[in-house]
Formats: sequence, C-alpha cells, structure tokens
Amino acid sequence: MKHAVVTGGAGFIGSHLCEALLQKNYKITCVDNFITGSPKNIAHLKNDPNFTLLEHNVTKHIEIKADIDVIFHFASPASPIDYQKIPIQTLKVGALGTHNALGLAKAKKAKIILASTSEVYGDPLVHPQKEEYWGNVNPIGPRGCYDEAKRFLEAITMAYHREHGLDTRIVRIFNTYGPRQRFHDGRAVPAFITQALNNEDITVFGQGEQTRSFCYINDLVRGILKLSETQHHLPINLGNPQEMTIHQLATTIIELTHSQSKITYHPIPIDDPKTRRPDITKAKELLNWEPQIDLKTGLLKTIQYFKENL
Repeated sequence: MKHAVVTGGAGFIGSHLCEALLQKNYKITCVDNFITGSPKNIAHLKNDPNFTLLEHNVTKHIEIKADIDVIFHFASPASPIDYQKIPIQTLKVGALGTHNALGLAKAKKAKIILASTSEVYGDPLVHPQKEEYWGNVNPIGPRGCYDEAKRFLEAITMAYHREHGLDTRIVRIFNTYGPRQRFHDGRAVPAFITQALNNEDITVFGQGEQTRSFCYINDLVRGILKLSETQHHLPINLGNPQEMTIHQLATTIIELTHSQSKITYHPIPIDDPKTRRPDITKAKELLNWEPQIDLKTGLLKTIQYFKENL
C-alpha cells in the first residue's frame, strides 16, 4: 500500500482528502494540531486500520519513521476570522510549516502537493485570474499574513523543485464549500447557511456586489488527486468558473433554506477582493478536470449537513 501524509488532515479540505485517499487504498498519516481543524471531521476514520493520527504542529520538525510516497501539505488557517486572529501562527505555518513539509519530502524522496490559494492574486486587476498573473496584494494589510504566507509557500516550493529536484505540485484553491465547514468560520457559505437556518439577519459586506466563484468540496478533491498524478510543477487553478455576486449567493441560500432571514449590509473589510473567478483552462487541458456539481446541488448537500449538526 502507498503511504500518504496529509498535514491539516482534520481540517475541512484535509479531512475530505484523507477520506478520498483511504478509498483509493492508501495508508494515511493525518497530521493536525486542531487549531482550526476538528477531531469530529476525522472521527469516522479513526477505526480504519489504515488511518493514523499524529497530533503535531507542523511548524516544529516533523518526524515520521515509515516510508512515505506522497505528502499533501494542507495545514493552514484559511478563514479571514482565523488568520486575522492568529496572524503570526498563519505566517509560521506558511513558512516554517512548509519548510518542514518540503524537508520531509526531500528526506523520504516523496512527491509533495501543496495547497496554495486564489488569495495570492489579492484584489485582482486581471479577470478572470490566470496562473500567469502575479497578483495585486497588500503585504502589510490585515489579509497580508495569509496572502504572503501562501506566496512564500509557492516560492520556497519552486526553490526546492529547482535546487533539489523535488517532485512538487502547487494547487491554487478558489472558494470551496461543503460539509464539515465550521458554522462560524466567517466565510460566506457557512456564515449565510448558519444565519438562514436560525432565521437571523444575513450579514453582507458592502452592497454585496463583490463576486466569488464557489466550488463544491468533492469536485476540488477530485482535482487535487488528478493533479497529484501529473507531472505539472507550476501552480494550477482549481475552482468553479461560475461567478456570482455575494448578494446573489445570500438570496439563493435564503430560498433554498426557506428562511425568514433578511439581508443586512455592513462596511466592507479592508482589501476585500472585488472579483474572484478562476481561469481553469490549464486544469481542463492538463488534468481533464472541471467542476461537475452545480451550485444548487452542492448547497443543498451542505445545508443538509448544517441542519444535522447545528
């Protein structure tokens, strides 16, 4: 059996990735310190003999004695609420955590797939965003701790690839949603669903005219696994190119939950991107991948999870 290490494996994306890898007959070592991940996300995996949990902070040296075939480095806070509350830890996991994960891959001669983000594009001046776009990021703004941590992750990954010949992949993840997102993690889909199910006011920033593109978790994980099987070392976008305004998302969730919620408007946060839409031409050509789950279907699955767990 192949052995995969998943850092951040108890997080939203990481737990789904662990699950998918187990289904593909991998042995899994899930590494997490539960700063933003949750034991509940992996509770159903703990009795699987091929699943091992290593409770560890990846900013410290990672020691795994077994041979490793592939590492998925997905450890990082990803919600603005989290990374603005713990900015130093966010920078450390992007820098020290990535350095340790790359060092482990080098020592074990393992392939490594690293999670970057559409936030490397900042508040983009190019639309939609192609991988060749260098971004428009404020390094000293309140979002800089996350944006620059991920930009450093990409830079050190490419340095390891060029200097040491490390077998690396970089996935730039656009807005993803689905079961196991935290109810109050601050991102639009879980925030709006939680408020709608409680018939609370739905809080929209600005006039809700900023756009996002939402990809269901199963589609994203399928893309990540396809990327892991290619030889493409430069960053690649994974996301859903169907773009919509935040106001449209709020009204859609109100309709799907049959909620009595009203939309309220609040000051827009500093450096909040005005647009976000991936160009997935490379993913289509190199991975034969594109999203398959439409927004309504994905939202209904997510709403059902929230109803059962709120």
